[in-house]
Amino acid sequence: MIHESPVSVSYVGSSRIAPAGGFKSFTTCPLKRDEKNKQTYKEGEKMTQNLMKRSSGILMHPTSLPGKYGMGDLGPQAYKWIDRLAEAKQKHWQILPLGPTGYGDSPYQCFSAFAGNPYLISPELLIEYGLLRKDIEVPAFPKEKVDFGRVIPFKVKILKMAWGAFKAGKGAPLKGAFEEFCKKEAYWLDDYALFMALKEANGGASWLDWNHDLRHRETTAMQKAEVELADEINSNKFSQFLFFKQWMELKQYANNRDITIIGDIPIFISSDSSDLWSYPEGFLVDEDRRPTHIAGVPPDYFSATGQLWGNPLYNWEAQKKDDYAWWKKRLTATLELVDYVRIDHFRGFEAYWKIPAGNTTAENGIWEKGPYNDFFDSLKKDFEELPIIAEDLGVITAEVDALREHCGFPGMKVLQFAFGGGVESRFLPHNYEKNCVVYTGTHDNDTTKGFYAKATDFEKDFMRKYMGISGQDISWDLIRLASMSVADLSVYPLQDILSLGSETRMNLPGALGGNWEWRFTENQIDDFTIVRLRDLTEMYGRG
Repeated sequence: MIHESPVSVSYVGSSRIAPAGGFKSFTTCPLKRDEKNKQTYKEGEKMTQNLMKRSSGILMHPTSLPGKYGMGDLGPQAYKWIDRLAEAKQKHWQILPLGPTGYGDSPYQCFSAFAGNPYLISPELLIEYGLLRKDIEVPAFPKEKVDFGRVIPFKVKILKMAWGAFKAGKGAPLKGAFEEFCKKEAYWLDDYALFMALKEANGGASWLDWNHDLRHRETTAMQKAEVELADEINSNKFSQFLFFKQWMELKQYANNRDITIIGDIPIFISSDSSDLWSYPEGFLVDEDRRPTHIAGVPPDYFSATGQLWGNPLYNWEAQKKDDYAWWKKRLTATLELVDYVRIDHFRGFEAYWKIPAGNTTAENGIWEKGPYNDFFDSLKKDFEELPIIAEDLGVITAEVDALREHCGFPGMKVLQFAFGGGVESRFLPHNYEKNCVVYTGTHDNDTTKGFYAKATDFEKDFMRKYMGISGQDISWDLIRLASMSVADLSVYPLQDILSLGSETRMNLPGALGGNWEWRFTENQIDDFTIVRLRDLTEMYGRG
């Protein structure tokens, strides 16, 4: 059965901010929730304030949900998932970024920092809206992985069918809400919809390879494109409307079950994005608008040659002159979608690894100072609260710790780092402070079972001695260790809850292909697992 949303959705900005004079050049960005939804916000606000009370949750991206349409989506299975979380006394569902994925299907390389991933739109809900036939032919997709090469064309076809049906007068009750959405979200939606239409017209090529006039957004070229691509532009807007409608209704269902959503903001954006195309002055680019330097990290836990991400770097001087208006707009939009947000690569606000464009590894970079306290102090002027988790992994200095402490943000502790590749004492639970979030592993780690299988004899012996265990049930041993720790919040990847091996790993940094594909099947989460997690949660006071 498809759960009905208990409230109507209003497409306006987050009430977590009280802007003083607006966001300068982004004054069209909606800032306040309307009066009729004030109570809804107060309930959500209370939950974010309670997030760092002792509790626990599960990390699982919506693409990993089961279902017959090739990848997880925002339909009935997502509601069932929330029900299972509630049964297990979990208070949080942590996800990866929700943006429209680009290169490598990575949620950390999106075509927009504001848009949603249209491939997450539920076909079953489109049928309910009257925008899709019930008898649509669905290919025999694999159940335990996402075959992006097959799924994406199928999803694109479905969305075009839904747009065609809407133009033909079907789904009429959605018309007013769609018009409201387009008006309220125009500050990012207009650029994004045109950007994606131009990408399609250019065979999917990066905007950096478009002709000069479109690359530089010359007025005549832009006006011509808006006329010639009007239908595709509106189709893109409609897909975004459908995503936001489905996501906000799902989020409301979770909140009503006393479950908060922990979202994720990648500190950097993709070079092939509507953000860089529409706001190049905020980044380090040359006269042709191509990045002069790119992001990454030096050699670390995950890679001996570092990680070459390739993202453009911010022009922090220009961002500061605008009082970080673009970032405030981005954070506002994200906090409308989630209750709490993890900022990926938080240390980049203190200092970031600056690599000259054209390098093939991340080894030849330099540390460059970031905006530090000035950035977050500016945010605090405009935001009533900053429900942020700082991803403070990697090369962490005293300055990074001082920045996080200045902001009061909880940091992250990853148990695998306490035992693998040499003991790091800050990740051992007896050294934790309460204001932190402990994970058995993250989306970038191997599963705990896979990690243990590859560990050295010394590492295995240390884990067994530290926890007083045999190692026969290692995934749940680490879950128990995280749960009993003093950390305010403990989070477990679903793969660890299910005691799965390396074959279900979500991401291997630096690997080309094979990432982000894992899905679970509905029968994998049985009643025994739910009861086991619930008992553990209640035993250690996280329920």
